[in-house]
Formats: sequence, C-alpha cells, structure tokens
Amino acid sequence: MLKDILSISGYGGLYKFISQGRTGIIVESFEDKKRMNASATVKISALEDIAIFTDTEDLPLKDVFKAISEKENGGEAINHKSSADELKNYFAEVLPDYDRDRVYVSDIKKVLNWYNLLLKFEMLNFDEEEETKEDEGKDKPARLSGEAEKKEPKTKKEVKKTSGKTEE
Repeated sequence: MLKDILSISGYGGLYKFISQGRTGIIVESFEDKKRMNASATVKISALEDIAIFTDTEDLPLKDVFKAISEKENGGEAINHKSSADELKNYFAEVLPDYDRDRVYVSDIKKVLNWYNLLLKFEMLNFDEEEETKEDEGKDKPARLSGEAEKKEPKTKKEVKKTSGKTEE
C-alpha cells in the first residue's frame, strides 16, 4: 500500500517514486502529476518506513492509517489545519497510547494530511495489505529511518554455493 510513496523534506505533499536519476531520484507529485528530480542532498522518507511512537512500541504508519480509517468508517479524517488541541484530541481517539512527549502536533498534521491525500487518490487499500501479509507468511519489522535495511554479507561458503561451486 505505501510502497514507493515518498515524503520529501522541504516539499509539501506526497510523491511517487518513478526512477533513479543521475543526481537523485525522479518523483511525481500526487496532486499535480508534475515530475521533478529529488536530489540526493534532500531528506526523502518512504511512508512504509515511518512509524509513530507509542507508550509500548513503535506503530507502523500503515497501522495508524488503518486506525484512522476504522474510526472514520473509510472516510476523511479531520482537517490537518485544525487547532492544536483538536488535533491532539483527535489523535488520542485514534491512538490512545501515542507518546505525547515524542509525537508533536506537526507530526499529527503530517499524518492526517497524508491520510487524506492517500484517501483522495484511492491509495488506501487495507484488504490488499492483509492479503500480502498472508502471502509472505511473516511481517517485516518497522524501521524508523528512511535508510534501507542493510543485508549481512554472505560467507565465502555461501557465495561458493550460490555460484555452483562447492569447496570444502
């Protein structure tokens, strides 16, 4: 659901990953469909890598979106430009155990704005997400940063096995 959907620091809205460019990545705005080069110097975060702090654990953004959708019966959330008190009260209804010390009003505004944008462009499909989880057989752990997961290097024996050579 949130694969290839990006937030770019300094730019409003959400963007879809198009391809790798020479000096960054090519993205397309959801709102006006304009394409641009996002240079390697700006902070780019994939929505699937973002989580919200709670009192017990970090909750992936897709689960927060699902909670908002359930509260609103699949409808739109409150406007992200509402007052700070309204936003905090609304978010507390959606996520009663969100960490009030580490989740700021600006974070709540982003989450609600992103939810409403994704809803507007029909990008929220929680049924599809459940089918994908069943197919995988296991959940991936949520990551808080936009950095890609690092894979452990293969041992010499594993490399030799994958290349068709076997040495003892």
